[in-house]
Amino acid sequence: MDLKGEKIQRTLSKYKFRDVAIEEMQKIDRIYPGMVPSSDTYTFSDSSQKDLLKLVGNLPVKYEGRSYNFPIQLWLLDSFPFTPPICLLRPTSNMMIREGKHVDGSGRIYLPGLHNWDYPKSSVVGLLNEMTAKFEEDPPLSAKPSGDEKDPHELLAFVSNLKMKDAGVRHHDQPVKKVSVIGGGDLGMAAVMSILSKCNVDKLVFVDVAESSTKGGSTDLEIFNLPKVEVSRDFSATAGSRVVVVTANSWSSEQSYVSVVQTNVDLYRRIIPNLARLSQSAVMLIASQPVDIMAHVAWRQSGLPPTRVVGVGCNLDSERLTHILNINLNTHKAAWVIGELSDNKVAVMSSDSLNSNTPPEIAPGSSSTKPLLDRGLEVMKNRGQRSWSVGLSIADITNSVLTNKMKIHAISTLAQGWGGIGAEVFVSLPCMMGASGSSRLAGVSLEQEDDSKLKNSVASLSNLMSQLRI
Repeated sequence: MDLKGEKIQRTLSKYKFRDVAIEEMQKIDRIYPGMVPSSDTYTFSDSSQKDLLKLVGNLPVKYEGRSYNFPIQLWLLDSFPFTPPICLLRPTSNMMIREGKHVDGSGRIYLPGLHNWDYPKSSVVGLLNEMTAKFEEDPPLSAKPSGDEKDPHELLAFVSNLKMKDAGVRHHDQPVKKVSVIGGGDLGMAAVMSILSKCNVDKLVFVDVAESSTKGGSTDLEIFNLPKVEVSRDFSATAGSRVVVVTANSWSSEQSYVSVVQTNVDLYRRIIPNLARLSQSAVMLIASQPVDIMAHVAWRQSGLPPTRVVGVGCNLDSERLTHILNINLNTHKAAWVIGELSDNKVAVMSSDSLNSNTPPEIAPGSSSTKPLLDRGLEVMKNRGQRSWSVGLSIADITNSVLTNKMKIHAISTLAQGWGGIGAEVFVSLPCMMGASGSSRLAGVSLEQEDDSKLKNSVASLSNLMSQLRI
């Protein structure tokens, strides 16, 4: 492998582990001599760019007794080999990508070896071997169709006769409605069942996280083989999801509350970045506890925009409150519970009726609305949040994303800048939810008592976040 070029040497000089990286590339050359190195500029999903080394070559794959060469490209990050390469398919003009479990529509490759990368146990040679094995099971490329009669031996022409999987290629105007639920136990199972009941999904992936204290249920789902449900222990199965629901919790036996929450943060550090990388256009919906803190942590760890990382927050309370006010008090207006999911919750009401065509707004607090809201909250006091009820709330929000419903939900979101909140915290606020995520309603002035509750929550959450190692 020729690494002597001036441009390659200049790029290599910026690598943190230059000598180890060179040694690894020499190992690659001995097993896969066709992988050619070069230096080029890589553009990340946030539009930032960096000069990196890349390896380009053909991966030999056998399928049904015939051999094919799949063109691939590996970008080596400047922390290589302690971080895995970015792997891409680069089809020629007569090939098309078959989106599936290990490849998305852009050609990005996802494998267990990438997800579980741990140098020096992991290597690019091992990764290429795994890639070959996975591609032999499920070829990610096929020949582009044409009007001409095809040679029967043309590259994977036979795949046109294969039944496409649920995660197969779809037209851009018909995106796959794929949802992933991460974390088992009662809440994870409740989320799965509720989403299947309420939402029109093409595929639901269920990943039961082994490290989570809320695990179990995956075996039963496999036994009864529910339609459209894939049970997996590999995060790569979630690739291309429209919504990723996280219910996993990891509670330790530590004495202090901060230490207990820290165990959940540590669990998230192992799963959130991978989930975000696999589904870069997804809305991430957090249901782990404490939900305001964990939604904030997920946003920090994912690198996704705050509009696409939200917590289930007070959505259940808000739906209950609206129902109580309409049935018992005949208000015919939406109401939302905002703030922290705690005793400091605050109720607000819409300025317009449920059937109004005007853009929704929060009504300023008044002497007429506050008694109604207080009565509604009083009726709700004895209604706990059981797993099945939270699961229904999760499905409600998920449906708004999948159908671009633009419904107003009280969800945990970045509150900085809303109603004079200066701290970077997540609390529940009324947000319009659609396919691209959340959009907050404008803030309003609250009654003094409610304003005080909200400020106390902001201070408490901000203090707890400052003590965690994100």
